[in-house]
Amino acid sequence: MVSAPLVQVASPVELILASASPRRRALLAQLTIPFTVIPANIDESVLPGEKPWVYTRRVAYAKTRHVAQQHPTAVVLGADSVVVLEQQILGKPQDIDHARQMLSRLSGRAHTVMTALAVLHQAHHVVCLDVVCTLVRFHPLSPSTIERYLATGEPMDKAGAYAIQGAAAAFVASWEGCYTNVVGLPLRRTAALLRALGLSGPTSSEQSAQSAS
Repeated sequence: MVSAPLVQVASPVELILASASPRRRALLAQLTIPFTVIPANIDESVLPGEKPWVYTRRVAYAKTRHVAQQHPTAVVLGADSVVVLEQQILGKPQDIDHARQMLSRLSGRAHTVMTALAVLHQAHHVVCLDVVCTLVRFHPLSPSTIERYLATGEPMDKAGAYAIQGAAAAFVASWEGCYTNVVGLPLRRTAALLRALGLSGPTSSEQSAQSAS
């Protein structure tokens, strides 16, 4: 969804990633567009009765707006990812028991990874919001497999308690949609939004990013 008309922004313009995620930073770097990182410190609590797609759009926009208010002449990109199972949000686990519960619930089932993108350029009154969804199916996971994965420490800072680009790749039976969305940033859609604002890297890099998604 685009809530304001896209415009061509005169170059050069600063691009800011409003996220502390090293995965988003690495993915965005694949587009070869220079950017800086300024994390947004906001409350990411889920509101009572809030639907997953409403939550993730609200949080992505709040992150982006927080940084854009401080840097109105820059293009600011923010994102928020959630794992959704039976319309319930599985966020980052609170502790190892919570991670174990999440992985047990995901075992042998399909879930949705939902990432909201927000792009703001306050000086030009541009606001872009979009949500990208990927369906992921897990193999059945034995208790011993879950325990070995927990022992790696990898699940503890990941939505849904797993990283598809890490050891949990072996858990995935299939996916439908954008792979980089599951990692944390849908590159194809991100590149399209930034390109509409006049921000793009070399053609070969764009093609490589699209292939990755």
